[in-house]
Amino acid sequence: MKKKLPVLGIVVAIVIGLAVFNHFRPERLTAQTLDKAEKVQKKIDQENKASAPEAKPAEPKPENAAAPAPAPAEAKDPNVLKVKFECSNGTFVVECRRDWAPLGFDRFKELVTAKFYDGARFFRVVPGFVVQFGIAADPSVNGKWRTNCIKDDPVKKSNVSGTITFATSGANTRTTQLFVNLGNNVQLDGMGFTPFGKVIQGMEVVKAISSKYGESPIQSEIEAKGNAYLEQSFPELDYIKTATILN
Repeated sequence: MKKKLPVLGIVVAIVIGLAVFNHFRPERLTAQTLDKAEKVQKKIDQENKASAPEAKPAEPKPENAAAPAPAPAEAKDPNVLKVKFECSNGTFVVECRRDWAPLGFDRFKELVTAKFYDGARFFRVVPGFVVQFGIAADPSVNGKWRTNCIKDDPVKKSNVSGTITFATSGANTRTTQLFVNLGNNVQLDGMGFTPFGKVIQGMEVVKAISSKYGESPIQSEIEAKGNAYLEQSFPELDYIKTATILN
């Protein structure tokens, strides 16, 4: 009997130990536990979906949707004209304004568009006073314009340095010849000389135009013979390569 008690105690201890072990050991990842976990996850997903705000479906884009219209281009002012003169000694730009002298403005635009000044020489240069040009390189071109005079514009702007003005031989005789004022020639205002624009870039180029021959070239010879006369007698005159409208 005494021997049976220790054995019974040992058996009881083993049974209790197994019960405690089974209670506290982690659950194994069996097929049953995986299935249980999947069901729990589905339930959580359903609850989250029910509580989330309903998402609005994206609006479909039309297949042939037109591209957004480009911003409108800035309107050009027809009453302002910019002309670039590319010359043998550099480049300068003149800005002309119709409100200064509308008839002169329109004639100048017409001449530049016709390429009248391309190749023309600066045949009269008086330092501190004026640079004069406007007789075509081809004498046959001069003949087309010689009698095509425009009426005078009233003088609204003074002949200050840098302004550009039509030359004239009297009332209403403006044709093609121009000059750029190299100084403040206000005395010309009272004589009817009407500026229609001003050099806005490259005035240093205008002032550097060669004055080697001064006023020696004879205008009637230039009109009759063109550049052939000037190239033979005054080969170092500066000249206009091209005159181009910028706007």
